[in-house]
Amino acid sequence: MDMTIPTEQVRFSVAPMMERTDRHCRYLHRLMSRHARLYTEMVVVQALHYARDTDRWLAFDPSEHPVAFQVGGADPTMLASAAKKIAAAGFDEINLNVGCPSDRVSSGRFGACLMAEPALVADCVAAMAAEVRIPITVKTRIGLDDDRTDDRLEAVVAAARAAGCHVFVVHARNAVLKGLSPKENREIPPLRYDRVYRLKNAYPDLTIVINGGITTLDGARCHLAHVDGVMLGRAAYERPFETVGHVDHLLFGEPFEPSETAIATRYLDYAAREIAKGARPNAILKHAVNLFRDRPGARQWRQAVSGPGATLATIDHLRHLLDRAVTLETLAA
Repeated sequence: MDMTIPTEQVRFSVAPMMERTDRHCRYLHRLMSRHARLYTEMVVVQALHYARDTDRWLAFDPSEHPVAFQVGGADPTMLASAAKKIAAAGFDEINLNVGCPSDRVSSGRFGACLMAEPALVADCVAAMAAEVRIPITVKTRIGLDDDRTDDRLEAVVAAARAAGCHVFVVHARNAVLKGLSPKENREIPPLRYDRVYRLKNAYPDLTIVINGGITTLDGARCHLAHVDGVMLGRAAYERPFETVGHVDHLLFGEPFEPSETAIATRYLDYAAREIAKGARPNAILKHAVNLFRDRPGARQWRQAVSGPGATLATIDHLRHLLDRAVTLETLAA
C-alpha cells in the first residue's frame, strides 16, 4: 500500500492545536487557503474507542480536504480500531502524536514519551496501517530531555519507516518530560532546525515537514530549501490572515488572495448555518477574533466576536460592521 502523500500537499500545514483546530477553525482556515493541509486537535484514542457518539471528533465539512486526524495513544489494538473509524469518516491521513510533552499525556504512555520506545511506535503504525488505506504519519520531537545527538530521533524514524510510515512532522525542539509545562516546552528548549535538515539528508526518500518557532511565510520559504514542508501553529491561529491567507499566493504561486472582509462574510454565513443546527455561537466566533489583527477596526471586531453572550444577534451585528465597511480602513478604530 502506498503510504506517501504528494509533496505539494504537505508544503504548508496548520498544526494540530488543542482547543483551537476544531472543525470550525478548520473551516475558517480553508476559506483562506485551498492548499493548506489542516489537522484536527489531538484526540486520545480511548475517547474514540469508548464513546458512543464520536461525531464530536469525527465530523467535518467536506471543504476541509485535505484534512488529517491526529490521534494520541500507545495501544496498537485500540489504535487499529480507531483508525478504521477515522478512515470511514473520510479523513485523508492519520497522524500519530509522538511529540506532546504534557504530564497528562506522559502518564498515559503516549505523546513524546513514546520516543523512548521506538519499537512500540512501530507497532502502533503497523497496526493502523494494516486496517486502512490512508497514510499513517508521525509527529515527533527531535529528542527527549537533554539529548544532544540525533540518535533517538533516528531510532524512532527508522522504526516507523520500517512499519510503513513515510511522512514525518518534526518539531525542532527536545521535549522535556519533567519540569516544563506544555507552553514552556514550546518556548524554552532551543530550536535546532539543523537536526531536522540532517534527518532529511539521511532519509531522502522520506517526506519531512518541519515545525516549531516558524512565524512568517518568509521563514517558511527558507526552510523549504531544506525540507519538504512547513507546519505553523500559533502564528497561523494568532495571525491567520497574514499567514494562512497568503499561503496560496506566496508558497503555491496562485493568485488566490481573498480579503479579510470576504473571508469574514463567508464565515458569518457558515456560523449562522451551524448555530441553526444547534452549535454554540461562541464556539464558532472565537476562532475569528484575530482575523482583523493589527488593522483599522480590529478592536471593534474583536470585542464583538469575543463577547461571552454571543447569539444570532451577534452575527447580525458583525454583518452590520462589515456592511458599513467598503474597506477595513473605514471601520471605526
